[in-house]
Amino acid sequence: MTEYSYELKIPKERVAVLIGKNGEIKKYLEEQTKTRIQVDSAEGDVFVYGEDALSLFTLREIIRAIGRGFNPDIATLLLHSDYGLEILDLQEYASGRNHFLRLKGRVIGSEGKSRRTIEELTETYISVYGKTISIIGPVENLALARRAVDSLLEGSPHANVYKWLEGKRRDLKHSDMMMQAQKRETPNGEQK
Repeated sequence: MTEYSYELKIPKERVAVLIGKNGEIKKYLEEQTKTRIQVDSAEGDVFVYGEDALSLFTLREIIRAIGRGFNPDIATLLLHSDYGLEILDLQEYASGRNHFLRLKGRVIGSEGKSRRTIEELTETYISVYGKTISIIGPVENLALARRAVDSLLEGSPHANVYKWLEGKRRDLKHSDMMMQAQKRETPNGEQK
């Protein structure tokens, strides 16, 4: 059997979160993905090994999410195949330190309101950490959350972004209801 491996680097201050109290998080991740995790706490280097490439990729995404500020409970949502992770690099949007801080503030909002609103409307989780903004959520909602964050970073007014998201959310709910109705129909088109 072929063994695959990845090497990742996470911020040193996130290593303890990855390992967890008495190694619980690390052990849980190893059990769930049938992999091995080796951590160099001093450098923030993480090595992962396993025979299943997909499990290894999933583990890598979970570790990246923890490294980007997510708590392990949210990061482990990535164990579900219908969840994904998006990481936006703020350096692609900011022209200087003050601009960088202002952009982070636009996404977080006053007392976290902006981030919370986007999370609620898209059913995702957002972490603003270091020079990145990361999003975890159902794959079909990730694109909406990313576009909303992109719009804020590019200067769109908050109200316009929320209004757009609310419209998209209505569209999603409508298409979900249509799908449910179609599933309830029998093959010849009659209602059950």
